[in-house]
Formats: sequence, C-alpha cells, structure tokens
Amino acid sequence: MSDATGPARAGPRPLWVRVALPLVLVYQAACAAVPQARTDRVTFDQAQAAWARVLGERVDTSGRVAFRALASDREDLDRYLRYVSEVDPARDPQRYPSREHQLAHRINAYNALSMYGVLRAGIPATNAGLRKIPFFFLWRYRVEGRRQTLYRFEKTIRDLGDPRVHFALNCMSVSCPRLPQEPFAGARLEAQLERQAREFFTDPGNLEVDSDAGRVRVSSILQFYQAEFEREAGSLIGYINRYRSEPIPESFEVDFLPYDWTINQSDRVR
Repeated sequence: MSDATGPARAGPRPLWVRVALPLVLVYQAACAAVPQARTDRVTFDQAQAAWARVLGERVDTSGRVAFRALASDREDLDRYLRYVSEVDPARDPQRYPSREHQLAHRINAYNALSMYGVLRAGIPATNAGLRKIPFFFLWRYRVEGRRQTLYRFEKTIRDLGDPRVHFALNCMSVSCPRLPQEPFAGARLEAQLERQAREFFTDPGNLEVDSDAGRVRVSSILQFYQAEFEREAGSLIGYINRYRSEPIPESFEVDFLPYDWTINQSDRVR
C-alpha cells in the first residue's frame, strides 16, 4: 500500500525508502520479534480460537479495530502470534493440506502482525510518511520459524499468485480493505476472497466511475500492484469488471485515489 510518496506495503523498495533509511536506523534497536515471554506450546485449536476471539471482540462491522481495548488485554493476540512464530504451514500437510489452507493461514498471520505492529508503535494516529519505514521494512518478527519483516512476509504471500489477497491483507489503515470479524479459512477461502474483492469494488471509497468524463478513479492498491492485476486480467479495468454487474468500457482513463494512512481505530470496548 502507499500514499503519494510511493509504495510501502509491498513492491520494489522506492527511492525515498533508500534515501530515508539512514535517518530511521535508530528504530532497529527496538526491532524485537513477537513477544515470547511464555514458552508453553500453543496448539492449532487454541491458536484458531484465540484469533477468532480477537476478530470477533475487537473488530467492528466496519472493520475498525478497538486498539486501546486490545492493548489492555493482549492475551489472545499474543497467543495467536506465538503459534504463528513457529508454525510453517508448508511443513504441516495434516493441518494445511492445500494451497488454500496455507494461504488462509498466512493472510491471518499477516493481519495479526499488522495489528500487533500498531500496538508496538503506541497506536499512532497514522502510518503516513516515515512511519511506514519501521512498520513495514525494519521491524522484524518471528514468522514460520524465522525473523522477517512485514514486507518480506507479504512477498511470500504474493508469490502464491492470487491478486485477491490484496483485498484481504490489512495494514490497519483507513484505506485498507475491510477487516472481517472472522478468520480466513482454507475450506472457505475461495468464497471469502470473492466476497472481499466484490465488497472492495462496490465501496465508493475504493471506486468512482465518471461515465460522462470517461474516467475511473480507483484505490491506489491497484496502482501499487498493477502488474499483478494486469497479468491476471489484461488490464486494470478488465480486472475491476470481474466484480461489477455493469462493465466499465476499456477506453476509460484510470486515475488513483489518494491513500489514507490514518489508523483504522474504533472506540469499541468489549
């Protein structure tokens, strides 16, 4: 994802990141992995139940997260992240027998790590500007038994080759896709990703069509990952039309909406 200064959630590291990096190396001192104060092993069932409780209790119907409430009781989030830190779904065919099961696990893991990243940053008002650098590129977490950044982990997910993940991965900002109140699950992943994509393109905050002017304004997510969407459907408009009942003419010009990096926070407390 990105704002006007360039991509941040993924894609090649832009020039501004390479230039600004020396200015923020101080953040590396705080680059610890997911907390592991407890060493008891978290089982698959315990992890799934914990993550389901986080989503059900701390996420509202609009996809906003009650970060302040979550910060006061992180037990379920920490439990789930302890599981994520050790489990590699590619090496557990019994629990993750298919690509869909592996992909669902990794989408959930990414979203949980993003949620934790907001807490780790002290629940800032926004991740705009230089705040994105530590959040995506510097802070390392133990994931699947090795230390990696959100940027690196997202690349692993994108390499599975389904552009719909961009409507499921969530960096906890206002312009992200809506965060569901239930986990992604391998057995239901196809239906869940289709739902996420269709919902994304029916949201006027993500897509504006001006038929009189022959122009489309669409979320910057389609700009950040343009090559992936075009590879899948030939063009951005071709991809968007997969999820519209009224097709947009291919001749329309495409512009991109500004990305809002404000943290998508709710005051909900449960």
